[in-house]
Amino acid sequence: MEFIKQPMAIENRSMEIIAPYLEKFSLNEEEVKLYSRMIHASGDVEYANVIKIDKNVIDSMKAALKKGCNIFTDVEMVRTGINKRKLAAFGGEVFCKVSDPAIMDIAKEKGITRSMAAMRSFGTDLNGAIIAIGNAPTALFEVLRMMEEEDIRPAAIVGTPVGFVGAAESKAELAKRSKVPFITVEGTKGGSPIAASCVNAVMYMIDNSR
Repeated sequence: MEFIKQPMAIENRSMEIIAPYLEKFSLNEEEVKLYSRMIHASGDVEYANVIKIDKNVIDSMKAALKKGCNIFTDVEMVRTGINKRKLAAFGGEVFCKVSDPAIMDIAKEKGITRSMAAMRSFGTDLNGAIIAIGNAPTALFEVLRMMEEEDIRPAAIVGTPVGFVGAAESKAELAKRSKVPFITVEGTKGGSPIAASCVNAVMYMIDNSR
């Protein structure tokens, strides 16, 4: 059986297959790239119907990345999926504290999730950064609280927690209450690969070399 073996050829062919499914949406060139990367990560062209983005989010993320911003994630799977070599070329790093023993202790003491405790611990480091949440709705709820009560202002929020308990609600609240540009998906869909794909998509808009 003949099949495509080169990674970039596989990716390019995938984008060609995805393209017709986006024609009915009023998307600019960069939005098409973002949607395509999310669909590619999920293997589900129906994602196009549930993606919700702020009109300024791509520009905001690009500007922050060019300044060398850091990225803060809720779980290791998001951190792992982000192209850290590309991010380092811009001067940024990815941080995740969900497995830190100190965070575990705080979460147990406060009666909250580790992802909430981790976001809380980042504090003002979140200002000007990109927050990428792919798993924990509680982390997204905590970031919304921090923006409202502590005046935290990240450059952008990628909020795509997945699941059946709080995920849809947290994403709806992000779209309703966010004080900064955002990317999200409606309903129960989402996940760490989706969150990572959003960050990677914008980095590749700036520099597509691999």
